[in-house]
Amino acid sequence: MLISLLFLLLFSNALTLRRDKSILFSRVVILSFIIISFIGFNNTILKALDKGIGIYGGLFNVTMISQTFNIFILIITTVILILNAFYPRKLTSNKNFNLYNSMVGKLLYNKDIISNRKSEQFTIIEYPLIIVFILCGATFLISTADLVSVFLSIELQSYGLYIISTIYRNSELSTGSGLTYFLLGGLASCFILLGSALLYTNTGTTSLDNIYIITQLSQHNDLANTSNWYEPYYIHLSLIILAVGFLFKSSAAPFHFWSPDVYDGIPTIVTTFVSNIAKISIFVFFLELVYYTEYNLFDFSWKNILLTSSLFSLIIGSVLGLTQFRIKRLLAYSTISHIGFILLALSINSVESIQSYIFYILQYSIANLNTFIILLTIGYSFYLYAQQEKRDKDELIDPDNSPIQLIKQIKGYFYINPFIAISLSITLFSFMGIPPTIGFFAKQMVLSAALDSGYIFLALIAILSSVIGAVYYLNINKYLFFYKHEYHKIIPVSLKELVEKDSYDSIQDTLDIENKSIGTSTMSTYKNEDYNNILLTGYLSSNKNIPVTVNELEEIKFKAENIVISSSLSSSISVITLLLILFIYIPDQWFNIVNILSLILFKA
Repeated sequence: MLISLLFLLLFSNALTLRRDKSILFSRVVILSFIIISFIGFNNTILKALDKGIGIYGGLFNVTMISQTFNIFILIITTVILILNAFYPRKLTSNKNFNLYNSMVGKLLYNKDIISNRKSEQFTIIEYPLIIVFILCGATFLISTADLVSVFLSIELQSYGLYIISTIYRNSELSTGSGLTYFLLGGLASCFILLGSALLYTNTGTTSLDNIYIITQLSQHNDLANTSNWYEPYYIHLSLIILAVGFLFKSSAAPFHFWSPDVYDGIPTIVTTFVSNIAKISIFVFFLELVYYTEYNLFDFSWKNILLTSSLFSLIIGSVLGLTQFRIKRLLAYSTISHIGFILLALSINSVESIQSYIFYILQYSIANLNTFIILLTIGYSFYLYAQQEKRDKDELIDPDNSPIQLIKQIKGYFYINPFIAISLSITLFSFMGIPPTIGFFAKQMVLSAALDSGYIFLALIAILSSVIGAVYYLNINKYLFFYKHEYHKIIPVSLKELVEKDSYDSIQDTLDIENKSIGTSTMSTYKNEDYNNILLTGYLSSNKNIPVTVNELEEIKFKAENIVISSSLSSSISVITLLLILFIYIPDQWFNIVNILSLILFKA
């Protein structure tokens, strides 16, 4: 289904001449992802999935774990694509423009300014296509069962991420960050390729199933001649090199140094995708790799590299985050800290730790997604506001694609939109692990598994890092609630100064009106500091199909409060936020999923 969608998008993008069709492509992809999710859910009823089904000559294994995470990735990607499939703002009706008028008449106003239709993200027709490419690589990596398919899957995913990071052609910062991502990602691919080559050289096979069998032979003491036909420590050395490449791509410390720069440089809507999908597939692949290579050869295990990376991630992510004043760089270090928790749960490799590992990945992906959607929504909500301090504007790099870059930009935002501010605060509390949010239970499960398995030192480090990390999360909350914002309602400028030249000229194209003079007054900004009296002028035609003159139009005054965030954004934020805060009322479904997946893995 994904590959069919991929080819259809390729042909469609090649044949279309209108770049404004991107929003329609996004909606088609969303509908396709929903259908694919139902197909994947339907496949989970197969009893054979308990132990897995090998397909394509053993290159891939379809298991309950792979199917579950494929569905999860599809759902996350669907929510992210909503950001491109619907315009961020809409114009609500007032008492003059009622249901009857909307059915028989036509409202005339400049849609480009209000709905932000001229934004670059709505003119890139290749965006949904590249996302499908990345999703193909992610789903293949989750199900991979061969060293060849491992490398092809991770590269298919990575190349799509490189392209989508540089897809904003008018942004020099995005291009530079994408180039950095590409060069360092290529270096990580070299480690993956080297580790795969060493594994093949030592074992004589590229099948991960065969490699798992070889590593498990070490538990049998009667096989005294095992070391005569392969060198045991070579396998673990090869797995260490392979793991370094994947840790590099997942931005785990000490291979994290590219992550803050790339997160901060690429557009926020791209960061939303890169920060989630790129990591989920890698961690699911790690899950089976660690489990089936658990047995130590000569008291040496390659998973020590994961414990070391977990320790560095916990320390670096929490300490360096304290010095950040750019919000996406802070979120990058926050991600590094959470990766420390994920790797700690993975390294323990018990039933309890695998349950906490799967649960942590699920809840953190959802919370991280909500954070970036809220940042984008805050940027869209500043449509009728302007910063008073010019120096604040000078610190912004590429503000068109990433309007919210500094923590102080959200100062006093609670007094502008309290609902969005509360949603962001709840998400940050989940990051901190404050009860009763879902993040508290995730951290509790990881720490409990660590203490039960004797990892007391790492558990203490994890607790301390959570306390230190709470400082910069609370700092964001302080800016949200305990300061007055420094925005004034509107800059008193004329229409020509308010909009770009192409948007101003497009008024004539938008309106099917004989008298051209109406274009100069279609949307006016009045010099009034009273927020409730800032008016936008529209016109109501009595007939949708007949061109009219100025004299036949009824003028309608819209207040600033009539321009609101679209339902796609507000609904997504509401659902995810309620999921984070009300988890305590619906824990059974979550715990049942992670328990079943863990038991299936250990049973197999």
